[in-house]
Amino acid sequence: MNVPTWVWLATIGGLIALLAVDLLLVDHKPHAVSITEATRWVVFYVLCAVVFGLGIWYFAGDDFAVQYFAGYITEYSLSVDNLFIFVIIMSRFRVPIIHQHRVLLVGIALALVMRGLFIAAGAVLISRFSWVFYLFGMLLIYLGWQQIRHKDKHENEGYRENIALRALRKLVPVTNEYHGSKLTIKQQGKRWITPMVVVMLAIGTTDLIFALDSIPAIFGLTKEPYLVFAANVFALMGLRQLYFLIGGLLDKIMYLSIGLGAILGFIGVKLILEALHDNRLPFLNGGQPLSAVPTVGIELSLSVIVGVLLVTTVASLLKVRRNLAAARSLIE
Repeated sequence: MNVPTWVWLATIGGLIALLAVDLLLVDHKPHAVSITEATRWVVFYVLCAVVFGLGIWYFAGDDFAVQYFAGYITEYSLSVDNLFIFVIIMSRFRVPIIHQHRVLLVGIALALVMRGLFIAAGAVLISRFSWVFYLFGMLLIYLGWQQIRHKDKHENEGYRENIALRALRKLVPVTNEYHGSKLTIKQQGKRWITPMVVVMLAIGTTDLIFALDSIPAIFGLTKEPYLVFAANVFALMGLRQLYFLIGGLLDKIMYLSIGLGAILGFIGVKLILEALHDNRLPFLNGGQPLSAVPTVGIELSLSVIVGVLLVTTVASLLKVRRNLAAARSLIE
């Protein structure tokens, strides 16, 4: 897929414009985001992602379009897992409800920049070192197993500040209280930063940690950096509004971690099979491809991803319904 520089620039420019519009329309007057408002924005961002995918289909063909949609669905699903941590961070820093949208907007904008650098580094590694696919595959299988093994990790998990935030607190004085939406204030003759800065950095840097599984996962579905970047952009842009829409319902999707773990493991196996099929390692089969090794097509990958998510969601809702029915019978 040959993507001209102007297309890259236009995509990034469109992203910046979308962020600006979001900031002006939603955050010009800080307020608590309602369910109705959040729903409209979630639908809007999903439609933007779908229209973009249709554009890929029209200009680049159905194969790249399917790769994009598979990557987008995977990234969006994995990003939903981030919401657990976002909820904990907001609670830990006691972010006022009226300012939570701005915190998420800036935090995710930082995450997009850092993910862009991560994607660029991953693309360079893949183009130069074929063994990276083996590494990504084994990493995804391990992370998938960990996701399933620690499926209840969020229930009693607290938030611990990472090294970047601890370093920031040592370098710059931080106020104990929020001062509206201000990022800095002047006190006692010196400049202080407010907790708003800290929580924005917490959102951004925490998301980068989650990218350790999502970026290798999408490279297992498409090798095109442009599609990887676009899928990440739309997944993260829609994530912010999804926080307000289903933030309080996350505990009801109790099998989400199992489903995500299965998806990560599946993509990990897919990567390793493809790496073996196109083998270039000199110590394996004399550096010759293992053409007899089967590979998993992108259409099958998309079907498995969507199927696992549907089964996970339906099973979770049925479990919640059974628990509610059992609780009512005990009360009666």
